[in-house]
Amino acid sequence: MERRGLWPERSPWLRAAVDALPREDFAPDRLWRWDGHAYVPVDRAADPRRWADQVYGDPFEAAVTQVSGGLPTSSLSCTAVVVDMLDSLLLEPGERVLELGSGTGWNAALLAWRAGNGKVLSIEVDAGLAEQARSRLRAAGAAADVHVGDGARGRPGEGPFDRVIATYAVDEVPWAWVAGTRPGGRIVAPWGRLGHIALTVADDGQRAQGWFQGLAQFMPARGTAGPERTFAQVRGGEPVQDERVVARDLAPLRDSRHLLFALRVAVPDVRITTRTDQDGVNAWLHDGRSSWAALSAAGTGRTIAYQAGPRRLADEVEAAWDTWAQAGSPTVHDFGMTVTAGGQVVWANDPVTGPHWPATPASVPGGSSCGRPLP
Repeated sequence: MERRGLWPERSPWLRAAVDALPREDFAPDRLWRWDGHAYVPVDRAADPRRWADQVYGDPFEAAVTQVSGGLPTSSLSCTAVVVDMLDSLLLEPGERVLELGSGTGWNAALLAWRAGNGKVLSIEVDAGLAEQARSRLRAAGAAADVHVGDGARGRPGEGPFDRVIATYAVDEVPWAWVAGTRPGGRIVAPWGRLGHIALTVADDGQRAQGWFQGLAQFMPARGTAGPERTFAQVRGGEPVQDERVVARDLAPLRDSRHLLFALRVAVPDVRITTRTDQDGVNAWLHDGRSSWAALSAAGTGRTIAYQAGPRRLADEVEAAWDTWAQAGSPTVHDFGMTVTAGGQVVWANDPVTGPHWPATPASVPGGSSCGRPLP
């Protein structure tokens, strides 16, 4: 973290807290690693070196702590993103914090180190994980209360809280979180499984608004991820219904995380995969249901779009790409969100004059619980 310049200057307390509360104290004796085909167990007693590598191998890598149905369902989140989100929370000593998603208990322990004993209330939907988190918190001497419940409901009757933080991704920020936060309070949550948002509750309590803080991947709320359909499954035997030349370089579709974030906002249900071969950059798009497009590099700088289904996904992506470019190619940090009881919108550059998009769910099954945040 020090070598890569990842400790935030405005929150020096974070390094002291991480030093005082080692990750290994919150990691179970069995972790899971991806071997290229499936998640396989890594047991501390049997292979302590590999287990330690899972815990401390890279500040941008999560340590998977639970696998269900072949997919990761809980993790010890990566240090870089944990620190980035806690920095975004702007937590001060003595403030009351509501955490959604206790997991291993490490994040709650860090919160309690800063806020003080008895100031952190954490909610975990999995009763087994909740009990393990309580045990680890007790062993670490961190006084944070862990309750079993649905994080989407917040904690009615226990607020208002000064700070609210979620450790899992949501496509829609629950209004219960805003209603349970005091005016001027702050909410930090992963959104869209791509980045995290920091919202400040308005003085009248009728809305929360703020900017995206960084880009990383997060696990979704438990029970929201379904089986992912592949491009081949969506296409099936459907013949091409539309063919045209694509008059743009597809390299940004492969290289620009800022563009990919903008496309997540504008066309949230479109999955995009790219690959480069000797002819150039190729892209495959699908909506998980019945529409697909293949953008195939044909050499000499030419790309052909083939499309089928009720929607023309290549057209939608190019239109959203153009809107992003016309807005000045905003970075992820130039996007923000406004949440009211009636819904939420994402905007770019300015909450009043900038382009707006309804913040609709992506309906994309979950994947990694952590990722490499943008600088």
